[in-house]
Amino acid sequence: MNAFLNPPVDDFLAALAAVLGETALVSDPSIAASHSSDWSEAVPTVPGIVVFPRTPQQVAAALEVCGRFHRHVVIQGGLTGLAGGATPREGEIALSLSKLDAIEEIDTVGGTATVQAGVVLEELQRRVEEHDWYFPLDLGARGSCQVGGNAAVNAGGNRVIRFGTMRDMVLGLEVALPDGRLLSMLNRVTKNTTGIDLKHLFIGSEGTLGAITRLVLKLSPKPTNACTALCALPSFDAATRLIRTSRARLPSLSAFEVMWDDFMLAAREMHALRPAFDAPAPVYALIETLGTDEVGERQQLEALLADAIEAGLVTDAVVAQSMDDAQRLWAYRETVGELLSKLKPHAAFDVGVPMAAMERFVDAARTALTQLFPHQRHLFFGHIGDGNLHVLSGPYDSPDDLHRVEELVYRVVGDVGGSISAEHGIGVVKRDFLHHSRSADEMALMRDLKNLIDPAGVLNAGRIL
Repeated sequence: MNAFLNPPVDDFLAALAAVLGETALVSDPSIAASHSSDWSEAVPTVPGIVVFPRTPQQVAAALEVCGRFHRHVVIQGGLTGLAGGATPREGEIALSLSKLDAIEEIDTVGGTATVQAGVVLEELQRRVEEHDWYFPLDLGARGSCQVGGNAAVNAGGNRVIRFGTMRDMVLGLEVALPDGRLLSMLNRVTKNTTGIDLKHLFIGSEGTLGAITRLVLKLSPKPTNACTALCALPSFDAATRLIRTSRARLPSLSAFEVMWDDFMLAAREMHALRPAFDAPAPVYALIETLGTDEVGERQQLEALLADAIEAGLVTDAVVAQSMDDAQRLWAYRETVGELLSKLKPHAAFDVGVPMAAMERFVDAARTALTQLFPHQRHLFFGHIGDGNLHVLSGPYDSPDDLHRVEELVYRVVGDVGGSISAEHGIGVVKRDFLHHSRSADEMALMRDLKNLIDPAGVLNAGRIL
């Protein structure tokens, strides 16, 4: 018998065991410690107990018990979040969705997949590709993150410019509510005008309104070919003109990543990468197309780049000739994980900035950061095709300095009418800065929704608001 349930019997734990089974309640410190934090800088807290429901019905039943006994719950997926949303707070029960890992159906005719929330993104990608379909959401944590968590934060990734965010890939949801109801909205059709689309209340709400248990996901035809090019650009203005041209001339455009020279230098140092070009450039762009016509798409990309060089938008370019070449080009962009580790303690930003204001934002943020902290590195890069910019600044010795950096950057984001979080969510890390992106009336309405659906404040308390 689990040590938690040895006499004297705790009523709350006995009630949980009654709906989940004793083996689903884990108090072993070595296991609980692995659920003490996500990938963010939020302060780790080891939960006293971790519960592992195995069905959607058990998730709902567990939430009903927690509500009845007034116990706070933090919902956990793959623990790859960067905003502290899944890091437990003192006294919270950790509810892991990792056992809900079934891919229930792949509809090869309609192009949908019905999956449980704990399915790992990379496994979903692999399974649907076996059926000649494709799930286009892709991000660095693909081997660990879970699709329920992807929906809970409305994940973006590298291919939003073509396929949209997670919100655009979700047709239907099933959600366990704090009062124990299991709300099934497993719609499987694209066109559905039957009143308020309730699933959008839960996508992006970071588990504060309900625990996503199952999803119906929209698939895309499987691409058979990728064309990749790395370009050196004379200015950010050239990048904006190049992306506009790329959208018009490359029907299969799937990624347009921009990296400023400071990021490229740091990336090369991190992996001892050779310079991609003979001469450095202020800005670099990584372009990718995904499709089925290898010859035609390569010709389109090469013709675009030839015209861009002639027009002065590109000073030099290299087009991958093989998958290995493509991986080498992507290696510059994908060093970010190692850079995050090297620059700790750091301030890392995932912001949304209107394209027309992006150069102004970068100039203002870099100037202010360099003046205040001349000895730290301030790196800029991102998926500018969808307005998502990343800033990495560090390392810092003082928590006060980190807070000053955050306040500075988020204030500049607000000044240009941007979003303080483009794809990582708010959680607890960005909660105090939400006023830079949302009005008082908007936040009041969000509180009203929280109080309506979760009046006892059982779920993910203190996140977002």
